[in-house]
Amino acid sequence: MVIEILNIVFPVFIVIALGWGVRRINIVDDTFLQQTNALVYYICLPLLLFYKISTADFSVNFNFELVAGATLAIILSCIISYGYGVVRHYSPQKLGAFSQGSFRGNLAYIGLAIVFNGYGDDGLTRASVLMGFLVPVLNFLAVLALLGPQQESSEQSRIKRLLPMAGKVLANPLIIASFAGLLWSYLQLPLPVVLERSLKITTGMSLPLALFALGGGFSLARLRGDLVVAAMATGIKLLWMPLLAAVLLTLFGVAGVDLHVGVLMSASPAATATYIMAQQMSSDAELAGSIVVMSTALSIVSYILIFSLFHFL
Repeated sequence: MVIEILNIVFPVFIVIALGWGVRRINIVDDTFLQQTNALVYYICLPLLLFYKISTADFSVNFNFELVAGATLAIILSCIISYGYGVVRHYSPQKLGAFSQGSFRGNLAYIGLAIVFNGYGDDGLTRASVLMGFLVPVLNFLAVLALLGPQQESSEQSRIKRLLPMAGKVLANPLIIASFAGLLWSYLQLPLPVVLERSLKITTGMSLPLALFALGGGFSLARLRGDLVVAAMATGIKLLWMPLLAAVLLTLFGVAGVDLHVGVLMSASPAATATYIMAQQMSSDAELAGSIVVMSTALSIVSYILIFSLFHFL
């Protein structure tokens, strides 16, 4: 059992470590990593999502209870983390970064890779369909979590800042690709053989490139600011949120691979985008960066624990 679990979890983090090591010895530079991230975000992952979702049987791979339970887990995690920050009297900048880091996971880079390594193409397809519904929810709640605490801003000022962010959410290539794939699958449209084979070749590089780029940008220098608060957000993201998801999904009647996919996606570490968005919206970027680094590093332990629980239960 131990070897099987390590064979699932370790390869993902070995590729991340490879990206980190290659960047440290200067084989690649920051410009290369930025370009790779852009390639992954705008081309590779959208193509992967469209390919996996569009070629899947919608009636088999769409599980309403899974989507509903995972969405509810995100919403409750957002409310609980935000409420905890209010009770602790966190500053507006700290509150937004803390709450966002507690529920917004790196579904595309790490969540998909872990599910694929554990459950193959079947798990990846189910995770891709689920992700198509979760990404808009995560982005919307992240904007609310960052804007909500900024009480010094007028309502008009908030709306002016909200509109461009809402535009970015709607223009998210992952959201567009996911819903295009869902529509294609729902309508049962065929993919031409030449296009399907081209997508199969192209999307094969998506997850390795994503993990490599994630590792290249990983830096312990971002561990700054209030590390106690960062550790609290990390604990919520890696432990409490997947536990909450497991309880809700079980209550909703979700079982088997779908249950495992929902829990694993909920357990993904804080998304790198939380740091970028915190910078753009005048939140505590140092805290956001610390949450990303801490949760990514510790997620190897939490994933091993989760797969161990899967085995025993």
